[in-house]
Parts: sequence; structure tokens; C-alpha cells
Amino acid sequence: MRKRANKITIKYALSKRKQRFIFIVCLLFLALLTFLDKGAFKQVWFVSETQRESLDFEKYHSHTFTITHVVDGDTLDIDCPDKKDRYTRIRLIGIDTPEIYSEPGPMYFGAEASDFVKRTAQGKEVTVYLDEGNDTRDKYGRLLAYIRLQDGIFLNEIILSEGYAYAYTKFRHSFYNKYKQLESHARSSKKGLWKNVTPEQMPSWRQEKSETSE
Repeated sequence: MRKRANKITIKYALSKRKQRFIFIVCLLFLALLTFLDKGAFKQVWFVSETQRESLDFEKYHSHTFTITHVVDGDTLDIDCPDKKDRYTRIRLIGIDTPEIYSEPGPMYFGAEASDFVKRTAQGKEVTVYLDEGNDTRDKYGRLLAYIRLQDGIFLNEIILSEGYAYAYTKFRHSFYNKYKQLESHARSSKKGLWKNVTPEQMPSWRQEKSETSE
């Protein structure tokens, strides 16, 4: 009789433990659902690409922000939170400036391009424009944009015109042909990097394009 009572007690204890475990699991699941509903994951994982682009246009297109940090000649930050960051990182559409953070070292004219953008735009209020019909983000999650300065000049274009960048022809955009012309004018005038750059000092994508076109 005592053995049977012990078995019932053990079974009851195991049952209570099982119930407690299930209760804790349910609480954790509810907490996870609440967290997801707050939008942290909702925006990142549960938003389609079309919805993401629509949200980007609503949030950034034709709006004015301040450039808080220049990463390099074609990448900068504005004072607008983006996902978990306190800033939004922008990759300028249609141009490619020489890298300053690369192996085995900075590329030719990379520092000059970065310094030019810092002098021209850092700390300034600018207006952001996205490219309708094209992706709003690159593969690194950076916002793809044209930046208009307060005097009405677009930063993307002045960087090209002054010879601090290559027209980035790997991807089409609304001003593809115009940017090629801006580069051509800077090159013929030997502005900026075009004064002394050699093919070996150009970005790899540009070297490949030159070899293909020959």
C-alpha cells in the first residue's frame, strides 16, 4: 500500500513539474510574440521588399537631414535612426570613389575624395532623393540616394565633375548617361584623379570593364 502511495506521489510530482514547464514555455512564447509585435523584427523580417521600398520613400524621399559623418567619398551617415542604429548610412547612387579602407592599403586618390566630401557636406543640411523604379538599398543594407546640397547642387554630381569619382556603370540608374558624361568631362579636363591615375590604380570593376571594351 505504501509503495502504491509513493508511486502516486512521484507521479503527481512529475505531473506538477511538467505543468510548470509547459506554463514557463507558454510565457516565453507570449513574450516573444509581444516583442515581435513591437516592430523590431517586424520591420526587418516580416516586411516584403516592395513594402520596404515604400517605407523608405515615405521616410527619406525629399526629406531634409543633416550629414553627421562621412565614411569615405561615396558613403555617409545622416541623423535619422535606421533599424537598430541611431543613423542611416547612405551609399551615393551612380558613383564610385577610390576606397580608403582596403587591402593592402588606401587606393589612389581615396583620401582626397573623402576629404573633399567632408569639406563639402559634413555637418550640412541636405535633401535626400531616392531613385524611383530601382532598389532603395544595396546588399549591405545601405540606403541608395542622391544628395542635394543647400545650393541646389547634387553631391553625387559635383564629386564626379571635380574628378573625385568614377561613374559607377555596373548598375543602371535614372542619370546613368548623364553621369558618364560628367566623368568624361572631368577626364578630358584632367581634373582630380584623372590627372595622373593609371589603369592599375583603378577599381577592379573598372579595370575589367576597360579590358572588355578594348
